Amino acid sequence: METKPIISHIVMVPFTGLGRFGGFRGDKWLKNRIKIFKEYTLQSLMNQKSLNFVLWCSWRPEEKENPIVKEFYKNLLQLRGLTVIFTYHGLCFYDDKAENAGEKLLENLKQTLPELKQHAIGDWIYLTINPSDDMYLFYIFDDLQRIPPSECAILITTGYIMNYNTKEIAEYNPDTIPPFFTIMFPRDKFLDPQKHLDYIGPYESHEYIKDYFFFETLKCRGFVVGTHGENISTTFDHPYVGRMLEDWEKDSIMILTGTLFSEPIPIKKRLRGLGKYLPEFIRNLYYKQNVIRI
Repeated sequence: METKPIISHIVMVPFTGLGRFGGFRGDKWLKNRIKIFKEYTLQSLMNQKSLNFVLWCSWRPEEKENPIVKEFYKNLLQLRGLTVIFTYHGLCFYDDKAENAGEKLLENLKQTLPELKQHAIGDWIYLTINPSDDMYLFYIFDDLQRIPPSECAILITTGYIMNYNTKEIAEYNPDTIPPFFTIMFPRDKFLDPQKHLDYIGPYESHEYIKDYFFFETLKCRGFVVGTHGENISTTFDHPYVGRMLEDWEKDSIMILTGTLFSEPIPIKKRLRGLGKYLPEFIRNLYYKQNVIRI
Protein backbone atom coordinates (compact mmCIF):
# COMPACT_ATOMS: atom_id res chain seq x y z
CA MET A 1 0.00 0.00 0.00
CA GLU A 2 1.43 3.36 -1.05
CA THR A 3 1.95 5.74 1.86
CA LYS A 4 0.90 9.35 1.58
CA PRO A 5 3.86 11.77 1.68
CA ILE A 6 4.13 13.96 4.76
CA ILE A 7 4.11 17.65 3.92
CA SER A 8 5.15 20.67 5.99
CA HIS A 9 3.80 24.03 4.88
CA ILE A 10 5.92 27.08 5.73
CA VAL A 11 4.65 30.58 5.03
CA MET A 12 7.48 33.10 4.73
CA VAL A 13 6.83 36.76 5.51
CA PRO A 14 9.90 38.94 4.85
CA PHE A 15 9.70 42.01 7.08
CA THR A 16 13.08 43.71 6.74
CA GLY A 17 16.16 43.35 4.55
CA LEU A 18 14.43 43.68 1.18
CA GLY A 19 15.26 46.44 -1.29
CA ARG A 20 17.13 49.66 -0.94
CA PHE A 21 18.26 51.51 2.19
CA GLY A 22 19.29 48.24 3.78
CA GLY A 23 15.73 47.01 3.71
CA PHE A 24 14.88 49.19 6.69
CA ARG A 25 13.42 52.69 6.82
CA GLY A 26 13.33 53.46 10.51
CA ASP A 27 11.37 52.45 13.60
CA LYS A 28 8.32 54.53 12.64
CA TRP A 29 8.20 52.70 9.33
CA LEU A 30 8.61 49.39 11.16
CA LYS A 31 5.79 50.14 13.61
CA ASN A 32 3.45 51.00 10.76
CA ARG A 33 4.51 47.92 8.80
CA ILE A 34 3.65 45.74 11.79
CA LYS A 35 0.38 47.64 12.31
CA ILE A 36 -0.69 46.92 8.73
CA PHE A 37 0.34 43.28 9.08
CA LYS A 38 -1.69 42.84 12.28
CA GLU A 39 -4.76 44.67 10.95
CA TYR A 40 -4.89 42.92 7.56
CA THR A 41 -2.32 40.24 6.69
CA LEU A 42 -2.49 38.48 10.04
CA GLN A 43 -6.28 38.44 9.91
CA SER A 44 -6.14 36.65 6.56
CA LEU A 45 -3.66 34.12 7.93
CA MET A 46 -5.78 33.37 11.00
CA ASN A 47 -8.85 33.13 8.74
CA GLN A 48 -7.35 30.35 6.61
CA LYS A 49 -9.45 27.21 6.34
CA SER A 50 -6.29 25.24 7.13
CA LEU A 51 -4.07 26.49 9.96
CA ASN A 52 -1.68 23.62 9.33
CA PHE A 53 1.26 25.88 8.51
CA VAL A 54 4.24 27.56 10.15
CA LEU A 55 4.46 31.35 10.01
CA TRP A 56 8.10 32.25 9.33
CA CYS A 57 8.95 35.94 9.75
CA SER A 58 12.41 36.87 8.49
CA TRP A 59 14.42 39.87 9.69
CA ARG A 60 17.83 41.43 9.41
CA PRO A 61 20.27 40.69 12.29
CA GLU A 62 19.78 44.26 13.53
CA GLU A 63 16.15 43.56 14.48
CA LYS A 64 16.99 40.78 16.94
CA GLU A 65 17.36 43.24 19.82
CA ASN A 66 14.76 45.73 18.62
CA PRO A 67 12.09 46.05 21.36
CA ILE A 68 9.42 46.64 18.70
CA VAL A 69 10.15 43.25 17.17
CA LYS A 70 10.44 41.55 20.55
CA GLU A 71 7.00 42.81 21.56
CA PHE A 72 5.56 41.77 18.19
CA TYR A 73 6.93 38.25 18.68
CA LYS A 74 5.35 37.99 22.13
CA ASN A 75 2.01 39.09 20.70
CA LEU A 76 2.08 36.45 17.98
CA LEU A 77 2.94 33.68 20.42
CA GLN A 78 -0.30 34.38 22.28
CA LEU A 79 -2.41 33.49 19.25
CA ARG A 80 -3.96 30.07 19.61
CA GLY A 81 -3.41 27.67 16.73
CA LEU A 82 -0.56 29.63 15.13
CA THR A 83 2.99 28.26 14.99
CA VAL A 84 5.54 31.07 14.64
CA ILE A 85 9.27 31.31 14.09
CA PHE A 86 11.36 34.49 13.73
CA THR A 87 14.80 34.33 12.09
CA TYR A 88 17.36 37.13 12.06
CA HIS A 89 19.82 36.26 9.31
CA GLY A 90 18.45 38.32 6.46
CA LEU A 91 16.41 37.66 3.38
CA CYS A 92 16.17 34.07 2.12
CA PHE A 93 15.35 34.74 -1.50
CA TYR A 94 17.25 36.69 -4.14
CA ASP A 95 17.14 40.47 -3.80
CA ASP A 96 17.83 42.00 -7.21
CA LYS A 97 18.46 45.40 -5.58
CA ALA A 98 21.31 44.14 -3.38
CA GLU A 99 24.99 43.97 -4.28
CA ASN A 100 26.49 40.46 -4.39
CA ALA A 101 22.95 39.15 -3.96
CA GLY A 102 23.81 35.52 -4.71
CA GLU A 103 26.62 35.37 -2.16
CA LYS A 104 24.48 37.08 0.47
CA LEU A 105 21.62 34.70 -0.18
CA LEU A 106 23.80 31.63 0.27
CA GLU A 107 25.20 32.96 3.54
CA ASN A 108 21.69 33.83 4.79
CA LEU A 109 20.51 30.32 3.95
CA LYS A 110 23.47 28.75 5.77
CA GLN A 111 22.54 30.61 8.95
CA THR A 112 18.76 30.36 8.66
CA LEU A 113 17.91 26.86 7.46
CA PRO A 114 19.20 25.02 10.57
CA GLU A 115 16.70 27.03 12.62
CA LEU A 116 13.86 25.85 10.38
CA LYS A 117 14.80 22.18 10.63
CA GLN A 118 12.45 21.48 13.55
CA HIS A 119 9.52 22.73 11.44
CA ALA A 120 10.55 20.99 8.22
CA ILE A 121 9.01 17.63 9.05
CA GLY A 122 8.30 14.91 6.54
CA ASP A 123 9.13 14.32 2.93
CA TRP A 124 8.22 17.63 1.31
CA ILE A 125 8.28 21.29 2.26
CA TYR A 126 5.79 23.67 0.67
CA LEU A 127 7.18 27.21 0.92
CA THR A 128 4.66 30.00 0.32
CA ILE A 129 5.68 33.64 -0.04
CA ASN A 130 3.38 36.08 1.77
CA PRO A 131 4.39 39.76 1.50
CA SER A 132 3.86 41.48 4.85
CA ASP A 133 1.08 43.80 3.61
CA ASP A 134 -0.76 41.37 1.30
CA MET A 135 -3.31 38.62 1.86
CA TYR A 136 -4.51 35.24 0.60
CA LEU A 137 -8.18 34.28 0.47
CA PHE A 138 -9.26 31.79 3.10
CA TYR A 139 -9.31 28.64 0.95
CA ILE A 140 -5.85 29.00 -0.64
CA PHE A 141 -3.69 27.19 1.93
CA ASP A 142 -6.10 24.29 2.09
CA ASP A 143 -6.10 24.05 -1.71
CA LEU A 144 -2.30 24.16 -1.82
CA GLN A 145 -1.92 21.44 0.79
CA ARG A 146 -4.17 19.13 -1.23
CA ILE A 147 -1.92 19.30 -4.32
CA PRO A 148 0.31 16.20 -4.60
CA PRO A 149 4.00 17.11 -4.25
CA SER A 150 6.38 17.33 -7.18
CA GLU A 151 9.39 19.45 -8.04
CA CYS A 152 7.44 22.45 -9.23
CA ALA A 153 5.96 25.81 -8.25
CA ILE A 154 2.27 26.62 -7.83
CA LEU A 155 1.43 30.08 -9.12
CA ILE A 156 -1.51 32.36 -8.42
CA THR A 157 -1.60 34.92 -11.20
CA THR A 158 -4.79 36.93 -10.60
CA GLY A 159 -6.40 38.39 -7.52
CA TYR A 160 -7.66 41.63 -6.07
CA ILE A 161 -6.16 44.90 -4.91
CA MET A 162 -7.34 46.76 -1.83
CA ASN A 163 -6.87 50.35 -0.70
CA TYR A 164 -6.32 50.06 3.06
CA ASN A 165 -7.03 53.78 3.46
CA THR A 166 -10.59 53.46 2.13
CA LYS A 167 -11.18 49.67 1.96
CA GLU A 168 -12.00 49.95 -1.75
CA ILE A 169 -11.33 46.75 -3.69
CA ALA A 170 -10.79 46.11 -7.39
CA GLU A 171 -9.83 43.16 -9.54
CA TYR A 172 -6.08 42.83 -10.14
CA ASN A 173 -4.92 41.39 -13.46
CA PRO A 174 -1.12 41.44 -13.82
CA ASP A 175 0.46 40.51 -17.13
CA THR A 176 3.52 39.10 -15.35
CA ILE A 177 4.00 36.74 -12.39
CA PRO A 178 3.09 38.43 -9.07
CA PRO A 179 4.83 37.42 -5.80
CA PHE A 180 2.17 34.88 -4.82
CA PHE A 181 3.44 31.35 -5.32
CA THR A 182 4.41 28.19 -3.49
CA ILE A 183 7.56 26.19 -4.19
CA MET A 184 7.50 22.47 -3.43
CA PHE A 185 10.86 21.26 -2.08
CA PRO A 186 12.03 17.76 -1.33
CA ARG A 187 13.09 18.06 2.30
CA ASP A 188 16.78 17.42 1.64
CA LYS A 189 16.90 20.19 -0.98
CA PHE A 190 15.09 22.61 1.29
CA LEU A 191 17.42 22.18 4.27
CA ASP A 192 20.76 22.07 2.45
CA PRO A 193 21.86 25.68 1.69
CA GLN A 194 23.64 24.97 -1.59
CA LYS A 195 20.98 22.55 -2.83
CA HIS A 196 18.30 25.07 -1.82
CA LEU A 197 20.04 27.82 -3.77
CA ASP A 198 20.52 25.63 -6.84
CA TYR A 199 16.94 24.40 -6.67
CA ILE A 200 15.45 27.91 -6.82
CA GLY A 201 17.75 29.06 -9.63
CA PRO A 202 18.07 31.43 -7.96
CA TYR A 203 15.24 33.34 -9.61
CA GLU A 204 16.22 37.02 -9.47
CA SER A 205 12.68 38.35 -9.10
CA HIS A 206 9.22 36.85 -8.77
CA GLU A 207 8.48 37.66 -12.43
CA TYR A 208 11.01 34.98 -13.45
CA ILE A 209 9.89 32.10 -11.25
CA LYS A 210 8.37 30.29 -14.23
CA ASP A 211 11.76 30.32 -15.98
CA TYR A 212 13.26 28.08 -13.30
CA PHE A 213 10.43 25.68 -12.45
CA PHE A 214 7.86 23.47 -13.95
CA PHE A 215 4.73 25.16 -12.71
CA GLU A 216 1.00 24.86 -12.25
CA THR A 217 -1.41 27.77 -11.96
CA LEU A 218 -4.36 27.88 -9.60
CA LYS A 219 -7.38 28.90 -11.64
CA CYS A 220 -8.78 31.41 -9.20
CA ARG A 221 -8.40 34.91 -7.85
CA GLY A 222 -6.52 33.95 -4.75
CA PHE A 223 -4.74 36.97 -3.28
CA VAL A 224 -5.27 40.59 -2.29
CA VAL A 225 -2.55 43.16 -2.89
CA GLY A 226 -2.64 45.68 -0.07
CA THR A 227 -1.98 49.34 -0.83
CA HIS A 228 -1.73 52.10 1.72
CA GLY A 229 -0.36 55.17 -0.03
CA GLU A 230 3.34 54.61 0.50
CA ASN A 231 4.07 51.25 -1.12
CA ILE A 232 7.46 50.88 -2.73
CA SER A 233 6.06 49.77 -6.09
CA THR A 234 2.32 49.00 -6.23
CA THR A 235 -0.36 51.67 -5.86
CA PHE A 236 -4.13 51.53 -6.13
CA ASP A 237 -4.02 53.26 -9.52
CA HIS A 238 -1.63 50.65 -10.94
CA PRO A 239 -2.15 49.73 -14.63
CA TYR A 240 -3.02 46.16 -13.58
CA VAL A 241 -6.08 47.36 -11.66
CA GLY A 242 -9.32 46.21 -13.25
CA ARG A 243 -13.00 46.47 -12.42
CA MET A 244 -13.95 48.11 -9.13
CA LEU A 245 -16.04 45.80 -6.96
CA GLU A 246 -19.55 46.64 -5.86
CA ASP A 247 -20.26 46.89 -2.13
CA TRP A 248 -21.59 43.35 -1.77
CA GLU A 249 -18.56 41.99 -3.63
CA LYS A 250 -16.18 43.96 -1.40
CA ASP A 251 -17.87 42.57 1.69
CA SER A 252 -17.48 39.04 0.31
CA ILE A 253 -13.72 39.49 -0.22
CA MET A 254 -13.28 41.01 3.24
CA ILE A 255 -15.14 38.07 4.74
CA LEU A 256 -12.86 35.69 2.83
CA THR A 257 -9.81 37.48 4.27
CA GLY A 258 -11.18 38.05 7.76
CA THR A 259 -10.90 41.83 7.39
CA LEU A 260 -14.54 42.96 7.32
CA PHE A 261 -14.04 44.73 10.65
CA SER A 262 -10.42 45.80 10.15
CA GLU A 263 -9.82 49.50 10.59
CA PRO A 264 -8.81 51.66 7.61
CA ILE A 265 -5.14 52.70 7.70
CA PRO A 266 -4.77 56.51 7.77
CA ILE A 267 -2.06 58.01 5.60
CA LYS A 268 -0.01 61.01 6.66
CA LYS A 269 0.78 63.15 3.66
CA ARG A 270 4.38 64.01 2.78
CA LEU A 271 6.37 65.27 -0.17
CA ARG A 272 6.29 62.16 -2.32
CA GLY A 273 9.16 61.43 -4.67
CA LEU A 274 11.55 64.12 -3.41
CA GLY A 275 14.26 61.61 -2.59
CA LYS A 276 14.78 60.45 -6.17
CA TYR A 277 16.13 63.87 -7.16
CA LEU A 278 18.84 63.90 -4.47
CA PRO A 279 22.40 62.53 -4.64
CA GLU A 280 22.79 59.04 -3.15
CA PHE A 281 24.37 60.01 0.17
CA ILE A 282 21.82 62.81 0.73
CA ARG A 283 18.98 60.50 -0.33
CA ASN A 284 19.99 57.96 2.31
CA LEU A 285 19.99 60.71 4.95
CA TYR A 286 16.64 61.97 3.67
CA TYR A 287 14.98 58.60 4.15
CA LYS A 288 16.44 58.24 7.62
CA GLN A 289 15.13 61.62 8.73
CA ASN A 290 11.87 61.64 6.74
CA VAL A 291 10.71 58.10 7.32
CA ILE A 292 8.34 56.74 4.72
CA ARG A 293 5.08 56.19 6.56
CA ILE A 294 2.92 53.29 5.50
